[in-house]
Amino acid sequence: MTARLLAHLSDLHLGRSKADADAARRLVDALLAAKVDHAVVTGDLTHRGLLEEHDLFLELFAPLARHGRLTVVPGNHDRQGDDAAQWLTRGQRVWTEARDGLWLVCVDSTAPHNRIGFRAHGALCEETLAAVDLALADAPAGALTAVLLHHHPVPLPTEGVGEWLAHRLGWPHASELALGHALLGLLAGRADLVLHGRRHRPRRLVCEHDRPLQVVNAGSSTALGACRLFPHADGRLEAAPHWLCAAPAPGLRRTHELVLAPA
Repeated sequence: MTARLLAHLSDLHLGRSKADADAARRLVDALLAAKVDHAVVTGDLTHRGLLEEHDLFLELFAPLARHGRLTVVPGNHDRQGDDAAQWLTRGQRVWTEARDGLWLVCVDSTAPHNRIGFRAHGALCEETLAAVDLALADAPAGALTAVLLHHHPVPLPTEGVGEWLAHRLGWPHASELALGHALLGLLAGRADLVLHGRRHRPRRLVCEHDRPLQVVNAGSSTALGACRLFPHADGRLEAAPHWLCAAPAPGLRRTHELVLAPA
């Protein structure tokens, strides 16, 4: 049995401030020191979708990427500006990556309307669900299966006045994916993790099945100064995730860690 560590980061918003870049640099150093086997970043790598922000991400995460230890999917912010998202996908809505002990199903949940900043909601269609279904069918035995996407598949509490107002007015801008519950139904018994971002407060939902499915929002890793680590071996999670803190982070509060077990 080979024990491995998977790290989940999201919503770096590089280009927003020097503090975000400094936090990302410290996180990469901490990941290397912790000997993490693989790291995933689930969108909003950039703040305005600019080429220079994308290049900054490549520079900061090069120590992981050059050894094939990094997987990314785009977020709504990456669709703005120069459309940095185009450099983060393979021109597909769904693709897979096989790494030691991992089967990663990558889903692009962004859409053309994300070019407009306040239209931040994602898109998930039946065709994409069918592609995810096929990707799950190809999962090798003995691999931990994780689905990566940016937008949240289940409702989450609003964050900030803008999201609250959009919710009150019935606008979709802060809403969960319309077919999010259909996605979770498709994954039941076939996947171990759904790793996403979009919301900046970390949360975790546990769906109880014979093969439990964890739906995990990373929060904003740069704002938190921390990310979750998932220990796994032989295709199964060995324990609950734990936090890797790169620096003291006032944004990390245990009250943001919600574990729910729906009937």
